[in-house]
Amino acid sequence: MNFESVIPSTLVVRFLPLLLLATCAPEHPPNIVLIMADDMGYETLGINGGLSYDTPHLDSLAQHGMRFTHVFSTPLCTPTRVQLMTGKYNFRNYIGFGLLDPAERTFAHLLRDAGYKTGIAGKWQLYGNTYQRELAGRGGATPDEAGFQEFALWQYIERGSRYKSPTIHYAGQAPEIFPDLYGPDLYTDYIEEFFERHQDEPFFMYFPMALPHDPFLPPPDHPDFDRLEVRTAHSDPAYFAPMVGYVDQLVGRITGKLHELGLDRNTLVLFTTDNGTHRGISSLHKTGLIQGRKADPVTAGTHVPLIAYWPETIPENTINHTLIDFTDFLPTLMETAGLVIPDDFRSDGLSFYGQLIGQADTVRSWIYCHYDPKWGRFTPARWVQDHTWKLYGDGRFVNWAQDPDELRNWADSTLDEQTQRAKNKLQAVMNHMPSLPPIQSEE
Repeated sequence: MNFESVIPSTLVVRFLPLLLLATCAPEHPPNIVLIMADDMGYETLGINGGLSYDTPHLDSLAQHGMRFTHVFSTPLCTPTRVQLMTGKYNFRNYIGFGLLDPAERTFAHLLRDAGYKTGIAGKWQLYGNTYQRELAGRGGATPDEAGFQEFALWQYIERGSRYKSPTIHYAGQAPEIFPDLYGPDLYTDYIEEFFERHQDEPFFMYFPMALPHDPFLPPPDHPDFDRLEVRTAHSDPAYFAPMVGYVDQLVGRITGKLHELGLDRNTLVLFTTDNGTHRGISSLHKTGLIQGRKADPVTAGTHVPLIAYWPETIPENTINHTLIDFTDFLPTLMETAGLVIPDDFRSDGLSFYGQLIGQADTVRSWIYCHYDPKWGRFTPARWVQDHTWKLYGDGRFVNWAQDPDELRNWADSTLDEQTQRAKNKLQAVMNHMPSLPPIQSEE
């Protein structure tokens, strides 16, 4: 049961202006590839109006698929990852920063149990270091415990470098350092091999990228890469642009491999990011200069891209303005696979699969975020928003669409009748959500 069914007045049914395309029945259920870049806000893609970075492959995917304009993550990495993988708001199952509760069932469990081969490559960050495990009073999940049969991961058990000379843990092996090689290339190599191994059976590959998270360092196609010394390297924001460009190249490699193997017409590819851009990065956008606001609940901290690509199934060059939050991915993947969420599995999400294939669908009129990262530097908050307005748990009410930095709090005395109705709708949702716990010191 999800909160959309608890408050049915918040739902509307719309017919999206999409073309229906006839497709042949596949030999097996569709493959699913979910790619999530790290710290790369909505404004970074050219197709979204970005002017600072070259993203030709991602722009092309959007032009040959569906581009979403109103997708919102949590402001920070681990909360988003837990929400994405479990389909639940964080108040249900978030145990601590860098941790996924081993008792939680994920989209990988559900797909694996239905016969999918499940793989993951890239950044794990859900097992926890010693401090995180002690702070939470329990440990996080291994990839196996989270439902993944095969993996090639950084930040699992041992940390090491994520980029040049990376430490990578392959399933069934001990963590290993790969001198002078580049982590994101090795993750992508693994993904391509995964496609080859499982091309005759349904598969799910999740790629939580390490890129373009700081430290900002030159990628292999940059002239500074060869002389980079990992132990003495200093992060430089000047390298953020080529790192974004490398994200784009890797996405191009992945979709190119699917095409090479003849799998692209039976594979849904989703690309998104875990939160907004790093606060030390400013990006030119058609609307002006946008300062990254990762970890903050404002628009630049939570507004992220989403592209869906599935040749001959998703109509080309479609723009989707419906609201999406990260609880919605799990039910979408399940419906894509032709599966029903088990009765004993609770998800807060709402599938957007019907929107992908051009069918009438039930869509959100609000999204919610419960943000309590349990990490000392970040302030907890909770809010509910629609296409225009945003209501916080502490009563602040802002027009995020016109005031993305949320500089003005709208008092009730200033609201006209229509705006008051909008606030009342959001307040009705908020009333069903639990309050934040008191902030506790780490000491």
